[in-house]
Formats: sequence, structure tokens, C-alpha cells
Amino acid sequence: MTDSATPILIWFRRDLRLTDHPALSAATATGRPVIPVFLCDEGVEALGAAPRMRLGLGVAELARSLEALGSRLILRRGAALPTLRALAAETGAGAVWWTRLHDPLSRRRDDGVMQGLGVEGRAFPGHLLHEPEAIRTGAGGGFKVYGPFFRALRARDPGEPLPAPSRLAPPRTWPQSEELAGWRLDAAMNRGGPIVAAWQNPGEARARERLDRFVAERIGGYAKARDYPAQDGSSRLSENLTTGEISARTCWHAGTAALDRGEAGAEQFLKELAWRDFSHHLLFHSPGIATDHWRPEWRSFPWAQDADSPLVRAWQRGRTGIRLVDAAMREMFVTGRMHNRARMIAASLLTKHMMTDWRVGLKWFEDCLTDWDPAANAVNWQWVAGSGPDASPFFRIFSPQSQAKAYDGKGEYERMWVAEGQAAPPATALSFFDAAPRSWGMSPRDPIPAPVLDLAIAREAALAAFRARPRPGDEASENA
Repeated sequence: MTDSATPILIWFRRDLRLTDHPALSAATATGRPVIPVFLCDEGVEALGAAPRMRLGLGVAELARSLEALGSRLILRRGAALPTLRALAAETGAGAVWWTRLHDPLSRRRDDGVMQGLGVEGRAFPGHLLHEPEAIRTGAGGGFKVYGPFFRALRARDPGEPLPAPSRLAPPRTWPQSEELAGWRLDAAMNRGGPIVAAWQNPGEARARERLDRFVAERIGGYAKARDYPAQDGSSRLSENLTTGEISARTCWHAGTAALDRGEAGAEQFLKELAWRDFSHHLLFHSPGIATDHWRPEWRSFPWAQDADSPLVRAWQRGRTGIRLVDAAMREMFVTGRMHNRARMIAASLLTKHMMTDWRVGLKWFEDCLTDWDPAANAVNWQWVAGSGPDASPFFRIFSPQSQAKAYDGKGEYERMWVAEGQAAPPATALSFFDAAPRSWGMSPRDPIPAPVLDLAIAREAALAAFRARPRPGDEASENA
């Protein structure tokens, strides 16, 4: 078989789309047969329960999209390198192409594949607006502060989104594929799986519809509305971006067009897309940020490490007695996502009032969020905790009561998700008890829980620990 006729394996990962897919577009342009592949590999096996289930929904939609083009998605389970080597030998493929990822696990896996594949391996951009190395400081290094990063990113043209192929040349013979259902990617969700799945919006077509609706109806008021958890003010595209069912570049162009039309909220939307790039930029340049304090002086801070303490259990189960936080934690357990402002408040309560290590919260979110992203999860937790680059200072402690008064003044969000104390709770609040493990022993008829801590006392204790911490160099002080 000549090189011009050897198939190209397109290894899909977090790029479950046909539009604006550089690797797929380049393979199509060669005229060679294209064999789309998805692996249940070490990266998938490492996912938490909710993101693994959500990825499976996206894979199913990608398979349907490929079938509509007269193609197929070949599914194989196993470690990436030996599985791809075997599939290349089986099909006579001369190349394996994929979209580059930047988290530590993906980089280790992809380096091993590139070195040991035995045929051409090629990694393409496409997961971000710009590759992490493309945006540099004046000194040639990576950025550590978002403001200058955003200005540098804004000055670069990400290019036009690529069209979806109209046809993929098939191989002479299709290899066998495993069945997606046999992988049971939703197994760890237990009885909560169907409840969380019902809230998902998987697939490229739905992602595009969601973007178009947001730009047409809500982007103008996005900068303000996004702060109110009871309002439908955000784009809700995070689940689609993390699975790659829509590209950041497609979203960027839609946002830029809206800004050009005078939609004021579009600027904030572009900043959120840029923050996603910034998170991956930080993770690429400092891979340890995923598991360790970016600022080493925080290693001696007296955060509690016990992930099974009564306080942490109450936080996880939405039983802290602090209604806004409980609503946020239950929203996540039912829908697989949590409103952005609610995330900050819930994270602040854990890391500051409860003085618990941010990694305890990071692991819980990693298991519960269907829009989980390895960079955003780590960077955002360290931003709230105060241990990361360009972070919110530790002494800025969110007051849940003040936040509730400002952003949920009528208690709509709390009533939406917390059933206790309501004579006729809505279905959203009741569904939490269907999703929660029976071992938690919770019922909507339970009394309203008393607060698990006194917020004022807990705040002062956190500030006292902050004042007493070791201070290398010219660390910020409480009065800064």
C-alpha cells in the first residue's frame, strides 16, 4: 500500500467534534482514508465518576455524527500506546494524528505514544485559542498574572474556525469496534447517573445551538447576569468546551461578532474564554499546580487534610446549614455543574472558614463536575485558597450571608435546591435525594440543619492562622 493510500488514524480525546478540528481537517485534505478512533485509555480511566459519564455521552454523539458522514468511530479499550500500535498494524495505518492536550497525565501519555508508536505521530492544536508556548512575556517566559496575559492574547488572531468535512474517505476494510455500552462509563455514578445525565447537553449540534441561543438572547447582559445563580445568565458551554464538542475558537468568533454589534456583555464572555486559556497556560508552565501549592510557602499553612471529617462530609452533602453553600453543593450533585459565583463561595467556605486544604475540595469537584477541566479545577481552587498565581488573597473571605443577600436576595436559588423547610419543595430540590447515596440517610422531611460552625468565629480563626503563617519575602498582609 502506497503512502498516499495508507489510512490515518484520528485519535479523538477532548475534541469530540467535526467542525474546527485541525487534525481531522488536515487528514481529510490528504485524500487518504481516515479511521476515527476513541480509546478508553489511562486518561479516561483516571476520570472521576461524573466527567467519565459525561465523556461517554459525548462519544456517543460523535459516533452518530460520523455515521451521518458515512464514516465510523472505532472504539478500543486499553493503554494508549499498545492499543494504537495494534490498531495501526491491524489497519495498515501510516499515521496517528490527534489534538494536543496540556495536563501532566496527557503529556506523559502523548510523549510515550509519540516515541513508541512505530508510525508517524502528529499532535495538532485545537483545544485552546492559542497553544501555551505561543503567548510569552517580554522576557520570553510564561505569564503568571491574568491581566497582561489577556492583553497579549487579545492582540493575537486565533484564525478562522475550520469547516467540518463533507466526507471522510473510508478504509478498504473497517476494523472491529468495541461497544460503548460495554465500557459502562456511567457505572460509578450509581443511582445518580440517570438524574445527572438528564441535565447534560452533549454533542456538537447541541453545543452550537446553545452558543447561538446565548449570543442571540443573553450575551448583552452577561457581565451582570452571570453573577446571579437563580438566573439563566451564563452560556452553559463549559461541559461542551471541556469535551471539545465546540472549539474555543468558534466561541471566540461568536463573542467578537457580538461585541462588534455593540453587545457590552460580550467583552466579559471573551475574558472567560481567555481565563480558560490562562489556566492551561499556567498548568503547562507549572505542572505541579495540579497537585501542590503553587506558592511553596503555603505548604506550612495549617490546613486540615482529613477528607472524611464531619465538616467536610457536611460540605459535600449540602448539610452545612449555610443555605447558599448547601444549594450550590446540591446543584452540583444533581446537574453535574455549579454556578460560578456559588463555586467561589462554596470553595471559600471550605478553605477558609473550615480551614481545609483546597485539594480536598478539588478531588470532590473532580468526581462530581461534568464540566471538570484539569487546568480550571486546579487553578480556580488555588485562586480561591490564595495559594496560586494571581490568586485572591487568603484574607478576602467571602461572607455567605452577604453574598446571598447581594446575589440571591429573594432566596430563589436556595429554594431551587434545598428542600428542607419547604412545604412543597420543587422537583429540582427533591431530585437531590434520588441522586444522593442511600447511605447518607437524607430525606426532604429532615429538619433544617443548624450551621456546622459560627461563621464569624471561623473567619477570625482563619485570619489568625493567616497572620501567624511564615512570611517569606514581602508577602501581602491582611491590611494590604
